[in-house]
Amino acid sequence: MNAAFETIISSYIENKIGICNQFITEKLGAQLKINLLALHDKKLLIAAGTGNVEKLVFDKLVRSDSIYWLDRQHADKYENEFLDLMDDFISYLNLTCYTGITGCEFHYTLYEAGSFYKKHKDQFQNNESRKFSMISYLNSDWKAEDGGELIIYKLNTEQEITPTNGKTVFFKSNELPHEVLITNERRVSITGWLTS
Repeated sequence: MNAAFETIISSYIENKIGICNQFITEKLGAQLKINLLALHDKKLLIAAGTGNVEKLVFDKLVRSDSIYWLDRQHADKYENEFLDLMDDFISYLNLTCYTGITGCEFHYTLYEAGSFYKKHKDQFQNNESRKFSMISYLNSDWKAEDGGELIIYKLNTEQEITPTNGKTVFFKSNELPHEVLITNERRVSITGWLTS
């Protein structure tokens, strides 16, 4: 996996946005998507809010996706395989870039057709523990007309990222505002943060 780790780190150093088109394997991505959709069918996903536990706000005009937090206590083979991969990446990141990351938090994310997330940053005003944001996409056969692009804003430019299967995006949580444009198809991912 070091090649994928190096790809995402080197592109981050060059561009402030790390991207690796095959950070997670096709097999793992497919299994995680199956898990996510099964949880959705069981109505276990919840509406996503903005802010943290102390200041949680639900506003469908700002954010209209639904989520389910990953947790090793679920004892799910594929969730744990993903979390093992993140632990390995954190170890590599700390070893090579001295980032001081001590943990992570990730959730499944589902955007139904017509859903979006307005421009925002990922770090809370009252909590600076989120250092890096990571998104791994689980969308097979995604087409341009499906929409749902991630737009990341940097100074006077913006970068548009298509949420294609296996792609992972990595950036500083407190630096880059970003948004998810309206999706025309169901859009799924694992979204999370590396914390200290």
